[in-house]
Amino acid sequence: MQIKKVAVFSTKPYDQRFLEEANQDSRIELTYFETRLRQRTVKLSEGFDAVSCFVNDIVDRDVIEQLAKHGVKMIALRCAGFNNVDMQAANEFGVRVCNVPSYSPESVAEHALAMMFALNRKITRANVRVKEHNFDLDGLLGFNFAKATIGIIGTGKIGVATMRALKGLGCELLCYDPYPNEHAAALGEYTDLDTIYARSDVISLHCPLTDDTYHIIDKDSIAKMKDNVMLINTSRGGLVNAQDALDGMKSGKVGYLGLDVYELEGDLFFRDLSGRVPNDDVFALLLSYPNVLVTGHQGYFTKEALEQIASTTLDNLEQYFQGNTSGNELK
Repeated sequence: MQIKKVAVFSTKPYDQRFLEEANQDSRIELTYFETRLRQRTVKLSEGFDAVSCFVNDIVDRDVIEQLAKHGVKMIALRCAGFNNVDMQAANEFGVRVCNVPSYSPESVAEHALAMMFALNRKITRANVRVKEHNFDLDGLLGFNFAKATIGIIGTGKIGVATMRALKGLGCELLCYDPYPNEHAAALGEYTDLDTIYARSDVISLHCPLTDDTYHIIDKDSIAKMKDNVMLINTSRGGLVNAQDALDGMKSGKVGYLGLDVYELEGDLFFRDLSGRVPNDDVFALLLSYPNVLVTGHQGYFTKEALEQIASTTLDNLEQYFQGNTSGNELK
């Protein structure tokens, strides 16, 4: 196979490190761009045989049409979700799209648990107090996860990994997914969303972003939940209507909110904005609440996950260039 050139968008030094390690014996030449792929940057794809993208690249119809005009007929996603890709346009212009369907599901599951524990036991607030030599426990009261009822929405590999960890704590697990599987059924009880809303002390989201799941957490679903419920989202930002979650916190319906993703994260996450004033009032308000924990889409960010993402991405590219399929093609 002759040398093939791939433009890799939305890259950081750690992406380059793991991709280079996975690409040592390949005849693929990777060129890294820190900028995101979108209409104003798609020109950078000229002269390349394929592109590789991440979660916040905007791969819409116009971008795909330009890619096809440049001779790019392969998009290798370095993530599982593909809601940022216009698949209809990709099929129309004959552009193959591959994803990384599974990469260390335990990485995201463990991050979800870390957020649950940190919120419940007020770890951030406690740490700040201790650093100021304030050892008062008032305001730091938590609850036992043993015997707590946890609702899991989405029982794919990450959802099941989360359930497996919570089962060991003695939690009562409820779950919902339009496509039930035996692994989740062995750990918890499948039920409907209304039952999860009504009975759960903690609700954790592990589903893809689709038309059916967009704003699955909104004012109507929040109204059905227990008072002081904990909401955790480590999946896709669009699953939660942030304004409605904020209103739920003001009313006392939502007692804890953990977000590793945010609907408008595209202009925020994976960047150092420490010298700027945020222009998103809802996000700024959320950050000001002591019972809100936000992390910058780092749930996947473990050594094991990055190794798997890199190796699968390179295999998807190699199989395409060799005229084969990898099994990770999207339709």
